[in-house]
This record gives sequence, structure tokens and C-alpha cells, in this order.
Amino acid sequence: MTAPLRLGIAGLGTVGTGVIKIVRRHRDMLEARAGREIVISAVSARSKGKDRGVPISGYDWVDDPVALARRDDVDVFVELMGGTDGPAKAASEAAIAAGKDVVTANKAMLAVHGHELALAAEKQNRVIRFEAAVAGGIPVVKALTEGLTGNDMTRVMGVMNGTCNYILTRMESSGLSYAEVFEEANKLGYLEADPTLDVGGIDAGHKLALLAAIAFGTRVSFDAMELEGIEQVTIEDIRQAADMGYRIKLLGVAQKTGRGLEQRMSPCLVPSGSPLGQLENATNMAVLEGDAVGQIVLRGAGAGEGPTASAVMADIVDIARGIRVPTFGRPADQLDEPVAAHSATPAPYYLRMALEDKPGALAKVATILGASGISINRMRQYSHQETTAPVLIVTHKTQREAMEHALDAFERTDVVAGRPVALRIENL
Repeated sequence: MTAPLRLGIAGLGTVGTGVIKIVRRHRDMLEARAGREIVISAVSARSKGKDRGVPISGYDWVDDPVALARRDDVDVFVELMGGTDGPAKAASEAAIAAGKDVVTANKAMLAVHGHELALAAEKQNRVIRFEAAVAGGIPVVKALTEGLTGNDMTRVMGVMNGTCNYILTRMESSGLSYAEVFEEANKLGYLEADPTLDVGGIDAGHKLALLAAIAFGTRVSFDAMELEGIEQVTIEDIRQAADMGYRIKLLGVAQKTGRGLEQRMSPCLVPSGSPLGQLENATNMAVLEGDAVGQIVLRGAGAGEGPTASAVMADIVDIARGIRVPTFGRPADQLDEPVAAHSATPAPYYLRMALEDKPGALAKVATILGASGISINRMRQYSHQETTAPVLIVTHKTQREAMEHALDAFERTDVVAGRPVALRIENL
């Protein structure tokens, strides 16, 4: 009879307790599907006495997650503590050194240390699985590492932060300002302790960096990610985008270009009728494009106890079945060092600016755009607000470098109040 697969779970927050619930509720089903029993040997968290809504007295308690990772009665170390460094990294390294497999939901740790951890694990013939680190319950990591291995991937993109999608769709449906919806999301518990991880695009950027490494066979390169958050998006931008047939999303895009690997996470306008444009509330979506399969769209809950614990359990069951896949789809020592290509792909842009009420103001704007090599597709001017008038411009395709040149020039002129907002338009 095959021996049980024994788990050591570090971190008993929302996801950790969700995993315990699944193991307890579906014990027989998991055994039938995995071909062996899955049991929990020991757990670790900051507080032993906290009421978590699920009994843990039947498991050994370990104060130190590193000690838990080294226990002889643990086959798989389940890291659900979070954090780029600290106990999460130390315990994961200890587990690998002790010959354990690792399952984690920690995108920040893998985005920064993923390559070195993968090298260490594969040297020990161990695996690191991280389905829960990207897009919650959506099986996008498995799709890339297994289901789409016959494809030369051309592009990976998606909406990967449910909080940002909630804020943007809530602004649109309610007519509330960014500040008002931000506060609402905070009261609902949607925001990280450091909100910039969400609204600044960092959390979603971590996820995109992991998917890009798998899709394109490169080392994780989060430092090369272009990041722009949603803080500057106004209700006026959302309304004007809707009037043109677009919606605004915090969109991640990774693709190989002639100049290298392009990775960006930024607010973009996408067609309202596209799958990404129809995405509502806190839902996530991953769009995968390969030369053989074409376009695959995966949609589902990107966070929460059930969806994320579901992804953790999928990795655990794969390990129980004996499925061994390199961390990033191919051996870590064969991953290429990526060449970063910043905004290499041209696109049209949405520009919003406050124009001073001065003679020749529009002419100066057009001159700056022309000098930057940017042509105007359409333009609208709205009623005055005291001494300025809102102006909306949609450009033809241009490079981001040209747009930055124009934005810098606008700040040096006397006809534009402040720095204009420039949002990329992705015609999917």
C-alpha cells in the first residue's frame, strides 16, 4: 500500500485554513484521485490560540516554520506565510535542503528569488509548485507548464489583481471617484496592508513575471517589469473610455519582440466587447497565445479562501500522483537570461490634459505631438473649468518613448496644466 503524503503547513491565514478544510472535508475523494492518502502532520503560524474556524488540535504545533520544514514526518512543505524574504524564504530553503517538495502561494518570494530556489530544488530532485501564486483558482501555471507545452508562446496577458478590477468596475457602475472606491475597498478588506502592492501594480507584476518565465523559457525578471498603477485614473477617464467603446483595466502583457522580452503592467483601454473588457468586479483573467493553439482565455476567482486553497490542493495532489515538473516548465539551469525590451510594441494612446485658456494653446499641443513623431487620430475639447478646459486626444500608434518625450515637453510649456494622463490602448 502506498504511504500517505504528509503535509507541513506554515501559515494559517485565509488560505492555510482553507487547505485544512479541503483536506478534512474531501479526505476520501482526495485519496481516490491521488492514489494515496493525504494527511497533515504539523502546522505553524504566528498565534497558536487564535480561533480559525477549523480544528487544528489534531496536528502537531511548531512555533518555528524552519523547524517544521525539516521534520522527518513532513514530505511536502506548504508555505502560505507570504513575504519576499524572512521566514517564508528561510523555511522554503530549509525544506528543499531537507529533501522536501514545496508548495507555495508566495508570488513575491518567487518573483524575486524564484530562480535560485528552483536551482536548489532541482539539484535535490525536488519540485516547487506555485499554482496558487498566480490568479487564485485559475489553473494558468498548469496550462503553461503542461497543457500548452507544444506551443511557441507569443503573448501572455491578463487582469491579475482582483482589487484593481473591483475598483475600476465599481467606479464605472457607481460614478464614484477613485478615492471614494479606494476607501470602500479598504473597508471591505480587499486591500493589502500596503495598498501600493495592489493599486501600484506590484502584486500583479509579480504574477506576470512568473508567467513570462514559464511562457518564454527565461529566468524570472521582475526588476525589468514596467509598472504603473491605477492611482491617476479618474471617473472622467472611465466615462470617456466607455464613450469610445473601451473600458479601463490594469492589464499585464508579456511578449517577445525583436528587441527582447517586453513585460508591462499598466492601466490600459481595452475594447468593451472583448473578454477582458467584459471582466467584472474582483474576477481575474489570463489570456494565453501560442503559435499552434491560438488564443486561450481562462477566467475565474483570483483570490479568496476557496479558490486559492483549491489551487494549493491541485499542486499537492499532483505531487501525490508522482507528477514532477520543473519549477518554470524547463530545468532552471537551462532558462535564458532575458533581454529587457521596454514598451517595444507601438500602440495608440489615450491622452487627457487640462489646457490653459490661452490663444494658440491647441496649436502648441499639436506642435509638441508632431515634434515627438505622434499623429492625432481624434480630439475632443470640453467646456471650461474655471481657467482650464479638459482636452481628450486619441493618437495613432506610437512608441512609448515618443509619448514620454511629448509628456515631458507638455510640462515645459505654459498651456498645459500639470502632466497629462497617457493610457495605452490595446486592441486585442
